Amino acid sequence: MKANSTQSISLFLLFLISVLSCKTATGPIADTSSVATLESAYSKFKEPAITHRRFKHADLQPLIQKHKDSFQLTKLGESVEGRSLTSLGWGEGKTKVLLWSQMHGNESTATMSLFDLFNFLEASGDEYDELRGLLKTNLDLKFIPMINPDGAEAFKRRNAIDIDLNRDAISQISPEAVILKGARDDFEPEFGFNLHDQQIYYNASGSAKQATISVLAPAYNYATDVNDVRTRAMQTIVGMNEVLQQVVPGHVGKYNDAFEPRAFGDNITKWGTSTILIESGGYPNDPDKQYIRQLNFMIILNALEQIATRSYEQYSTEEYFSIPDNDLQLVDLLLNEVQIPVNGKYFPVDLAIRRRDSSSGDTYYMTGSVDDLGDMQVYYGMEELDATGLKYAEGKVYDLAFEAVSEIDEAKAMDLLKQGYLAVKVKNGAKGDLHQLPILVLKSTDSFSAGWKTGESTNFFLEKDGKRKYAVLNGYLIDLENPKDQEFKQRVY
Repeated sequence: MKANSTQSISLFLLFLISVLSCKTATGPIADTSSVATLESAYSKFKEPAITHRRFKHADLQPLIQKHKDSFQLTKLGESVEGRSLTSLGWGEGKTKVLLWSQMHGNESTATMSLFDLFNFLEASGDEYDELRGLLKTNLDLKFIPMINPDGAEAFKRRNAIDIDLNRDAISQISPEAVILKGARDDFEPEFGFNLHDQQIYYNASGSAKQATISVLAPAYNYATDVNDVRTRAMQTIVGMNEVLQQVVPGHVGKYNDAFEPRAFGDNITKWGTSTILIESGGYPNDPDKQYIRQLNFMIILNALEQIATRSYEQYSTEEYFSIPDNDLQLVDLLLNEVQIPVNGKYFPVDLAIRRRDSSSGDTYYMTGSVDDLGDMQVYYGMEELDATGLKYAEGKVYDLAFEAVSEIDEAKAMDLLKQGYLAVKVKNGAKGDLHQLPILVLKSTDSFSAGWKTGESTNFFLEKDGKRKYAVLNGYLIDLENPKDQEFKQRVY
């Protein structure tokens, strides 16, 4: 009898240890935020009304109102130009979490994800109910999806009085900064999510891979000390990174944690909120950041599950610091060893080229220029060409003017490129009109800018033995012998 009792107690203890170990390692419901679950949830609840990242304040208002029965909507105030800032509240738990996005008007990736998340949270009667119930019972969430609506209107970084809101946490010159500070003070969240976009040229240090997502647990003092507040943020980031490494391995970077005394993230940490910075960078063939939108949805939902279960406690700060640092060594096009003509002689030079986008209504166009040149061996090109033996050569403007852009198709443009023409003229249309042809289109001028020096527009040919092999057009590389399918975003000059 005693032996049987001892055996029963031993079995019970083994079971209890197993349960506790599982609970500590993964939280009470281990599989609710698995990668497969997160991906399927995004697919089901992606907000269909948002299809690109250049939306405006007015576009979001009906989407906000759509959730009025499931979320508590509160008008927090107005921007410089009188646009409303609204928060959406959800959940009945004790742990408060504040999430804010688009402090910079042209950084809208996470804003899209928040509206996908709103759809997810308000739904019911499906396989995600257990996760929703966990979040609702344990968390009190407050979302501010667009902090800088005036900047979003022009798709620019700063607000209407040209202030960077992320450097206005202390002086609070801008009404938007006052609103965000007031929301934090009134709500007193334990966790905060500071949601941004970054340049697509960030890479994970030591790698050619873009930093598709960059993270930071901001410092609260110049010594960059790590207290309990920062520790919680670091631990949660480690859990998010585990998700990301399963879907975009190597595409995560970590920002330098040097203290910025004017920044919201640093100060909100200083005020006692465990703040998590998420920066959305670039990913191959995702110019409108729709895949990165999905990644944001996945890691934010994962982080909320971690916070609800406190499963972030399993991670260490050492794991956070082992995430690769951000670097800034990516360029769109890297041409190695181009023969550049100077005073009748040729010099082998590496050209690092970047394409910048500019808004035009709800879309954009690209302008390429030389970012740096010389020995570029420390840079990585998203596209690279060994140009050894290839000589820089200028292009011409086609003599005859076309009536309109519609008279030129891709085949005609390619034929003109092969003849040495980089640009054509049109009689009708307007300067600034957009097109997707692999050639420059001129309306208000008879010439185009070109060069190989820093800052100069990259419109030239690469020749070998007098034969044109490649065209470089607005920073796009075109193989004249074996052209590939690619999307050109250009304007009429």
